[in-house]
This record gives sequence, structure tokens and C-alpha cells, in this order.
Amino acid sequence: MLSVLHPPTAALARIMEQAGCEAGFVGTSAVVGGYTGLADVGTATMTECVQIGKWIAAAVSFPVILDGDTGHGGIMAVRRLVRECIDAGLAGVRIDDQPIEGKRRTQSAGVQVVPLEQAVARYRAAVDMRNELDPSFVIMAQCYARDAVNGGLDACIERLLAYERDAGVDWVQFESPHSEAEIRRARAAVKGTLSFMRGKLPRYLSAEEHLALGVNVAWYPGFTHHVIWAALWDFMRDFEKRGITAWEDFQAKHKGYPVPDVPAGDEGGEKQRELEQRYFKGES
Repeated sequence: MLSVLHPPTAALARIMEQAGCEAGFVGTSAVVGGYTGLADVGTATMTECVQIGKWIAAAVSFPVILDGDTGHGGIMAVRRLVRECIDAGLAGVRIDDQPIEGKRRTQSAGVQVVPLEQAVARYRAAVDMRNELDPSFVIMAQCYARDAVNGGLDACIERLLAYERDAGVDWVQFESPHSEAEIRRARAAVKGTLSFMRGKLPRYLSAEEHLALGVNVAWYPGFTHHVIWAALWDFMRDFEKRGITAWEDFQAKHKGYPVPDVPAGDEGGEKQRELEQRYFKGES
């Protein structure tokens, strides 16, 4: 099993790596939105998303995938997105099949998908650019058809198959399964890597339940954000009541917890002092 989680920032990604994180996904909702304060409605630009992904990918050794939304434009924009992601040191990019105009957040009402031919062209452009630059870079296709106003389950299964077979993507993702039976149907259609979001399932499935469905990637990106938000909320409420005592108690309770080295260890304070001794003399 491979568990995919959100690394909320580069520094927090280092803590996650120390704790055993295997793979990260830089989503435009929680991760990019956490940096920018922007809602996940297609307002974050390609360069903003890539920059944030680059900071996080450079901080850790585990692979980091970027949320490429709709590709940020036509086929030439998709090609640029792939090039920028590869140059940034990212391991892959996820591109969805929503229209650029009217892009909506996952699980929002009114989601639409572009015509199948247009979606396949979008993914083929990404795959071709990848093949030209770095065959190890992963192209992932996110399918929103299950709950789309112009989609449905049959359309979703058809698209997952087409994205793999006709576009040649490495990995397809079922955005909104309604049941385990629907996941089994998708698994039967897709030969390669398949993952699914929680969608309309009543709860997240365990690793063992994923394996029983024939799926070996668990998509758990938002867990880290909810933990951070809840912890910060609890501390702020305690601080409002007890002031500095809340901080002192927090320190005592969490003594010895991992602190990430920011910036990277080879470009930190020790390196700075070494270079100062090399470059300057005497009182300088």
C-alpha cells in the first residue's frame, strides 16, 4: 500500500518525512489555499502552484505530486505545466477533466466535464511532453464524471478506461465513488494504477479494505490539515483563557518533538558561519 498525504508546507513536510510519510500531494484546495488564502475555484495560477510544489518537493526525499487542476489552459499550456513541474523537481502532476471556465472544487454542486475527446487530448498532450523530457514523471488523470451534471457512473468508467488506454496516463483517479461496488467496477476496467477519493462513501477505507478491492494506493490527503487546524484552534482557545501558562504547558507536554531544519541542513546556520570564516578576516 502507498498512502498519499498533503504536506501542508515544506517545513511540515520534513516532519512528515521523519514520521515515515511515503508520498505527498500538493492540492490546490488545502495546500495552495493554505499558502494563498484562495478558494479552490481555479483562481490560483499555474506558476503559483508550481512554486509551492517546488518548495515542498525540494524539502523532502519522498515523491511529491502537484495538483494541475484543468491544465491551466489548452494543450500548449498543459505542455508548459508538465515542463515546469519537471523543472521544479516534482514527481508527477494530476490533471482533471473539468472545463477551465467553471472549474469547481471537488464535491461541489454543478461540476461538469469536458467532452471525452477534449479530455483525452489534454492528457495526450501531458503524456507526450512527459515522454519528451522525463519518462519517469507521472501523469495522473482525475475523473469527475461520476457526479457531473453531464456524466454518470457509466460515463465515469468509460473515461477512466479511455484515459488509460487512449491517452496513456500512468494513473487514473475515481473522484466520487458512491459504493465499494462502484470501485470494483472501476478496478475491473482499469489495468494500471487506480486510486479513489472518498467521494460519497460514508467513511475513508482502511489499507486492508483498499487491498481487498484490488487498489494499492490510499488517497488520504486532507488528514494533515485537519490535525493542524484542530491543534491550532485548541491552543488558541487555551491561550485566550490562560495566557503564557498555556504555552508553558504546551512546551512541557511536547518536549522533544521533531523540529524541522529550515532551511535545508546543508544551507543553514552552520554553512553560513563556515562561509563567513572563508570570505572574511579579522573583525569582519
